[in-house]
Amino acid sequence: MPCLATSERYSIRLPEGHRFPIAKYSLIREQLLWQGIAPPQDFYDPGLCAEEDILRVHSPDYWQRVRDLQLTPAEVRRLGLPQSAELMWRSLSSSAGTVQSARRALLQGIGMSLAGGTHHAFRDRGEGFCVLNDIAIAAAHLLHHHLVRQVLVVDLDVHQGDGTASIFRQEPRVFTFSMHAGANYPLRKEQSDLDVPLAVGTDDATYLQTLHRVLPALLEQVQPDFIFFQAGVDVLATDKLGKLALTQAGCRQRDEFVLGLCRQHQIPVAVSMGGGYSEQLRDIVDAHCNTFQVAYNVFG
Repeated sequence: MPCLATSERYSIRLPEGHRFPIAKYSLIREQLLWQGIAPPQDFYDPGLCAEEDILRVHSPDYWQRVRDLQLTPAEVRRLGLPQSAELMWRSLSSSAGTVQSARRALLQGIGMSLAGGTHHAFRDRGEGFCVLNDIAIAAAHLLHHHLVRQVLVVDLDVHQGDGTASIFRQEPRVFTFSMHAGANYPLRKEQSDLDVPLAVGTDDATYLQTLHRVLPALLEQVQPDFIFFQAGVDVLATDKLGKLALTQAGCRQRDEFVLGLCRQHQIPVAVSMGGGYSEQLRDIVDAHCNTFQVAYNVFG
């Protein structure tokens, strides 16, 4: 059965009116429980990420500045979140959630985190609300401990996974695939192993046709024995930062296809939430909950 990493550390105080929807993390857990999608015993606190895991991915100098709250004003502006001890602990816990989800996926087929997907964090800097790159940390953890041979990152957030692509540029054991809105943040794109930029306003039909064409062929090409699925819901038409036009149903069909392929090919998968910035918080929460509902349907 699926398990869900979550923690009270995921919800931190942000200035009133901040555009990052921090409230979604507690609301998603409450809705999963209220709707009966996930029973209480499936939730667990993953603890904090080990420093040795962080340093396989991030530079010692950057990690020290994060840890000691010594990021420069320019770095804080690029990050888009106020520097605080709460944010540091949140980043450690979120990264631990993806590491633990990955390890559980090896045993159960799937592991899920009610956070993570912080794919804009580079080796030496944070950007776009991302302090530490949880997917990169978890992938490096699995490879270091010889738990996997070949990793495939399936990043379907509306924004390119530029930090992940940069970190693994010279690592053939991690194949980075990003399907995103082409004319969107980041302005300067990195080069993933496979980038599929989509036109502004791409709808359900075009999006799903593209994914159905690309992903099965990619599994055949890469032959992964582990997948990280970044399931950002900022692909929705309601998203303020997205520029694509998927419906809730289309986003759910995306998740059904990806997770169904993982189950069909018996490839363990770790799911992290990624972004979501719709005007109405309920649209964000519903879309993320749909991802977890699909996971229970496919793997439960």
